[in-house]
Amino acid sequence: MRKKKPAYLDIYQTLRNAISEGVYPYGTKLPSKRSLSSQFNLSLVTIEHALELLNEEGYIEPKERAGLFVTYRSDSVLNVQEEIDSEFSFPTDVPEDSFPFSVLARTIRRVLSEYQEEILIKSPPHGLPLLQGAIANHLLTSRGIHVQPEQILIGSGAEYLYGLIVMMLGRDKVYGVEDPSYETILKMYEANGVTVEKLKLGSNGIRSGELERSTADVLHITPFHSWPTGITADASKRREYLRWAEKRNAILIEDDYDSEFTLSGKPADTLFGMEPDHHVIYLSTFSKTIAPSVRIGYMILPKDRLEDFEKKAGFYSCTVSTFSQLILYELIHSGDYERQINRIRRRRRRSR
Repeated sequence: MRKKKPAYLDIYQTLRNAISEGVYPYGTKLPSKRSLSSQFNLSLVTIEHALELLNEEGYIEPKERAGLFVTYRSDSVLNVQEEIDSEFSFPTDVPEDSFPFSVLARTIRRVLSEYQEEILIKSPPHGLPLLQGAIANHLLTSRGIHVQPEQILIGSGAEYLYGLIVMMLGRDKVYGVEDPSYETILKMYEANGVTVEKLKLGSNGIRSGELERSTADVLHITPFHSWPTGITADASKRREYLRWAEKRNAILIEDDYDSEFTLSGKPADTLFGMEPDHHVIYLSTFSKTIAPSVRIGYMILPKDRLEDFEKKAGFYSCTVSTFSQLILYELIHSGDYERQINRIRRRRRRSR
């Protein structure tokens, strides 16, 4: 049975929709917390939680002794907070939050016992339907992403999936990347012989001027915690990325490698969730959430890209063993995976 959505998320979504639809335009002052509490017949704590999420995602901003004001722009090309210091603030290294070994060992034993010879069967090219379905359910409950299991492709880490994307989209395209960005992304594209454009980051994502001058057909972005800067794009910048792609009929590759560990009560909306049909390819991996040695990633294709993928790269075999996929399926299906994510979030909130 699906859990009832918390009241603060309902209020968050109601206010977010009102802001994005122009009921509260850019610069408008929101009603006070007490007014909203009375309007929705909910406690001040619930209202404050919803407003904190809107603030974290860049929809609103508090001004001392003045109230809460809308900072989301739906129709402006230029964005606020475009400047950034010449010296980036690089995040410090922290120990990897690997999965409890006892849980992994127990799950491995269960897979060996219950599936037996099935672990020796070759995986379908896109991955096991069991795992595709488990990932689809996880994305729905944790990220609000509605996707069919057949849109999910399993592969051995992000780098392998990058190569499949180039195979599908073509080497004749110009690929734009964040500058600075994760070094492997740039190396992978250069190894595939494609033209790469480096687009300078501001404090909120790729600068608007850089997007305007770009000749890229494909834009590879990490909207949440871009490495190595730690920059997260707010709601306005994410909408700007989508407008850019729609205007140019371009493709956005949303690399969402680190969003599971957000300290927010609700992860920011994904670009794929905002535009699931045409312009966004979504990537993520389990290497961060389970262990670096777990080389399992996945890619979500828009439905209208599935046929093109089958023609150009569908003949590739799945590079993750059936055994490994079944272990991951059991971790997700049993709830152990979600419990681990929640444990790490709580620990990080306490340390913050």
